[in-house]
Amino acid sequence: MTTHAATLITGVAELVSNDPELGAGPLGLVPDAALVVQGGTVAWVGPAGAAPPADARVDVGGRAVLPGFVDSHAHLVFAGERSAEFEARMSGVPYDGGGIASTVRATRDAGDEQLRSQLQRVVAEMRAQGTTTVEVKSGYGLTVADEARALRLAREVTAETTFLGAHVVPPEYAGRADEYVALVTGPMLAACAPHARWIDVFCEPASPHAFDGPASRAVLEAGRAAGLGLRVHGNQLGPGPGAQLAVELGAASVDHCTFLSDADVDALASGRTVATLLPGVEFSTRQPYPDARRLLEAGVTVALATDCNPGTCFSSSMPLCVALAVREMGMTPVEAVLAATRGGAAALRRDDIGHLGVGARADMAVLDAPSYRFLPYRPGVPLAHTLEVA
Repeated sequence: MTTHAATLITGVAELVSNDPELGAGPLGLVPDAALVVQGGTVAWVGPAGAAPPADARVDVGGRAVLPGFVDSHAHLVFAGERSAEFEARMSGVPYDGGGIASTVRATRDAGDEQLRSQLQRVVAEMRAQGTTTVEVKSGYGLTVADEARALRLAREVTAETTFLGAHVVPPEYAGRADEYVALVTGPMLAACAPHARWIDVFCEPASPHAFDGPASRAVLEAGRAAGLGLRVHGNQLGPGPGAQLAVELGAASVDHCTFLSDADVDALASGRTVATLLPGVEFSTRQPYPDARRLLEAGVTVALATDCNPGTCFSSSMPLCVALAVREMGMTPVEAVLAATRGGAAALRRDDIGHLGVGARADMAVLDAPSYRFLPYRPGVPLAHTLEVA
């Protein structure tokens, strides 16, 4: 039986444990803290003066340590870029989802190594900014072979893979959305389910390119029957059925949540579905920001994620999302840090990440600052990075 070496993490000015039983407030703050990591998990947490002996020692030099960011919504398997579309939006052209087709063309034309290189580059960007878990969606192939390829590549970098064949109706199916839904729920799902943990759908009747309520329900129910967990893109461009459909079907999350009715908020408050907010999208599209304060006061679990993609938010930065959530969406720094860590874990139905209690994965971010407060206080400054422990 192999015994793993124990490593003591010390010099922690402030530990964000996200466990109120370990420290103060919702973040479970422990000042002058230490952790022991063994076999990739947290074996001990507490004041540095009470730390047990260990085989090795890592001193972070008076920095803050927090759970690694959990980015529960990203589209990273793609080719090409859409900077001209971004420039057009900044000049007043509205977003309706139509630009996705240009990424589909580029992705279909790209080879595996090109897609793999792009995927690995962006994941490395994320890790360099403190993200330790990322969900990756397909959705830029929209053929049976290309969607399965995207998920196989995504599986190389994460276990949190999502089949998003129902991203938009591809051009070759224009005017035949029902036929495309039949493809998604039939041969495409059969080819993709072995490589996916989740299924997602862009439920957005306000877009001429996405899917209405009945089509979204068909996609989600087929995915559930195939053993996949459910996720929903909903209520991004206007009011729609996405949020309530997600709650009704027991989806882990509904993402965007920009245009919610009182009934939508009530439904979210009554169930387990997490409202995942993506403030980088509003930054990049000039749409209204979601009202996080309204959701939090109703008792809804909120997550933050990047929605990193080539069209509506080509940012891999969870620290930027934290800063935007505080500045633009009515969240306190405590709420934003929780949403970027424990909230993201809830959106992925994971209890082994998003906190640093005993038994959790030793997924940690360290800040070049003494406190979590510096994340929104110093926006745009590269403070956060992952803390690697051998």
